[in-house]
Amino acid sequence: MPQTNGDLIVQMLKAAGVRYAFGIPSGNVLPLIESMRKGGIEFVLVAHEGSAGFAADVMGRLTGAPGLCIATLGPGATNLTTGVGDAYLDRSPLIAITCNIPTDQIGRRIQMYIDHHALFRPITKGSHPLRRGRVAPAVEEALRAALSEPQGPVHLDLPEDVCLAPATEEAPPAPSGRSFHPAPETQFRKLEEVLGGARRPVAVIGASAMRMKDPGLLRAFIEKHQLPFASTTMAKGMIDEDHPLSIGCIERARRQVQREFLRGADLILGLGYDVVEVEYEAWIKEVPLASVDIEPADTGGKVNVVHEVVGDLDASLKRMIDLRPGRYEWPSDAALRQKEKFQRALRPQTPRFSPHQAIDVVRAALPREGLLSFDVGAHTHQIASQWTAHAPRTFLITNGWSSMGFGIPAGIAAKLARPELPAVTVIGDGCFQMTCGEVATAKRLGIALPIVVLNDQWLSLIQVKQERRSFEVYGTSLEKGKGAMPADPPAHYFGVPAVAARGPEELERALRKALGAAGPTVIEAQVDSGHYMETVYD
Repeated sequence: MPQTNGDLIVQMLKAAGVRYAFGIPSGNVLPLIESMRKGGIEFVLVAHEGSAGFAADVMGRLTGAPGLCIATLGPGATNLTTGVGDAYLDRSPLIAITCNIPTDQIGRRIQMYIDHHALFRPITKGSHPLRRGRVAPAVEEALRAALSEPQGPVHLDLPEDVCLAPATEEAPPAPSGRSFHPAPETQFRKLEEVLGGARRPVAVIGASAMRMKDPGLLRAFIEKHQLPFASTTMAKGMIDEDHPLSIGCIERARRQVQREFLRGADLILGLGYDVVEVEYEAWIKEVPLASVDIEPADTGGKVNVVHEVVGDLDASLKRMIDLRPGRYEWPSDAALRQKEKFQRALRPQTPRFSPHQAIDVVRAALPREGLLSFDVGAHTHQIASQWTAHAPRTFLITNGWSSMGFGIPAGIAAKLARPELPAVTVIGDGCFQMTCGEVATAKRLGIALPIVVLNDQWLSLIQVKQERRSFEVYGTSLEKGKGAMPADPPAHYFGVPAVAARGPEELERALRKALGAAGPTVIEAQVDSGHYMETVYD
């Protein structure tokens, strides 16, 4: 049979490193799925298109090739936007394909039809129609844009007749992303002066650093200059947090403990700090900022920016290792003492099984190189601050988009991308209710993924916010009886075994067994979330 445009698209995506596509089929999607079956890209059926976007985001983060997600027109496309927006603000390379009605029907008042380009344009780096004779250039540019810094998603709209039509074009070589130029030498000489004039500098590593080709440059620079360092949520693990110069994560649980230390600095050195996670103004106060990133710092003019190095981040760090270290006044154990103080504050005494105890059990059970994915809620703050991340890109969360529903599809994609590594997903009970259908996806794939549900019966983060603002606690309970202990989980969800854990020992036993299982396991950790009020916003 002659090659179709669908075959051509699959050929180009596979040459770019794409191995999986996540989505839900419809009649319009079937021709592209058939091309994937023949062309060697595995289609992963998920329970919701939003999950397809989340999974594709994480696949892009972990492989360096664009993740791929697919949806039908109308409601399939609108569902997909949540996951695509996630990739947009979390800066992950992704291709989103919507399979549309035939070209001659586009623009008419047709069932399910909406303007896909108007829908996706605000949350992508580009939205392109695929038309006969112009398929290869559009796919090539989409791949290049997705891989260019700052990375992100690109949308392609594929009418069914275009997908089925014979290809009239040759596949070009797989493109690479456009790189930033190295920063000018004058910027490094000025940075050396700024660092040389500081006595208590602190480095803060951010999300742009996640995409460095050689993360080891960060550690080499920090050690050469002996700088205490912190990280944002998404950048955890870019340098092993066991490092004696690490103070841990900022702007999550017990944030005031970290702010006190940072405001005792006389210079903040932002390394790949993307303000989409948290703006500098939230915590830096009057401390001067020197920014090293791929783009100028977005500060709204309210931060004392004393210098910027703007250019390719790997090239900048490589050059900065050769800068002369300053004569700093930090005691040699300042970072270690700060980290110990911070970690103690995160673990208040509690009368019942608490989230912070459950998180410690998961960290102890998961090997150092293991992958953690988690979701959005009060537990996000606790995990970000409490968890010790040992390696780059092993700590998977959304912080730019910050959407509930991320955790389980992220864990599924992580296991597909890195099947040799153990992985655990930790989510709240609200997040589980939102995406529990994806446990069936994990079962179908045969993925050994323990899914630890922190069941406290509340949307706890919203409950905390209600109480902080002196509102009545209303509309945030996930159980009928207020204050009642949660019932035991059912024996299974969609054929996936479910077990209860009422304390640390039960959780540890369940985790050890689940990590060695042939498929996923749901573990309901029945926790008392009372300490969130004390830790989350203090």
